[in-house]
Amino acid sequence: MITLGALNDLNGIRHAFFTREGGVSTGLYASLNCGLGSGDDPAAVAENRARAAGRMGVQPERLVSLYQIHSATCLVVDQPWGPDQRPQADAMVTRTPGLALGILTADCAPVLFADERARVVGAAHAGWKGARGGVVEATIERMIELGARRERIVAAVGPCIAMRSYEVGPEFPGPILAEDDRNRDFFAPSRREGHFLFDLAGYVGHRLAKAGVEMVARCPNDTLAEESRFFSYRRACLRGETDYGRGLSAIALQP
Repeated sequence: MITLGALNDLNGIRHAFFTREGGVSTGLYASLNCGLGSGDDPAAVAENRARAAGRMGVQPERLVSLYQIHSATCLVVDQPWGPDQRPQADAMVTRTPGLALGILTADCAPVLFADERARVVGAAHAGWKGARGGVVEATIERMIELGARRERIVAAVGPCIAMRSYEVGPEFPGPILAEDDRNRDFFAPSRREGHFLFDLAGYVGHRLAKAGVEMVARCPNDTLAEESRFFSYRRACLRGETDYGRGLSAIALQP
């Protein structure tokens, strides 16, 4: 698993950006696939999630994840739900110790948040659609409702598809450039005429900074290029594979 110093330096908070290593799944899902919505063997997914929960220092039933829909919906969580009761949303916040908030990704950016003093943590699933829709801002606002202060929040953007691997079509830049002309910084020409490379992590980091988060750490990894370490939806699509594993990122307040 990967951890970032910005969150490691906080007391009483545990976090992890898990790689695909260390699980029991096989084939397309090898090996730490934590995606309840994948076509993997449910028993293998349950074991993988239990292993991840153990690394987070929580019981397996206290690792919660969402039915992610690329929205800007953020929920306040104070108790766990079952695997078949996942609400539709893309972010969570809590001030309940011993509850791990889990986000599943396979190229999208997982974002973990913490206010050490207020004892509030959050987690968000930020693909381009959710990021553009305001999922990171929604997470910050819900944290503030629980007592966090914007200027105290620390955020970490985990492993996601890197700019060099993320080619988008000619229709893609328009809506993002319409927000702010300075968003041109997150695009570069692709080798294909009329196509572009998009810096998802940079865009997410920019939105965090604009929302008043002063400390933003970013993972340098590329989920598409680093096949041995990460699952990738785009890699699966390029190969014509029928499914793909999901990587887990999680954060918890220690009791």
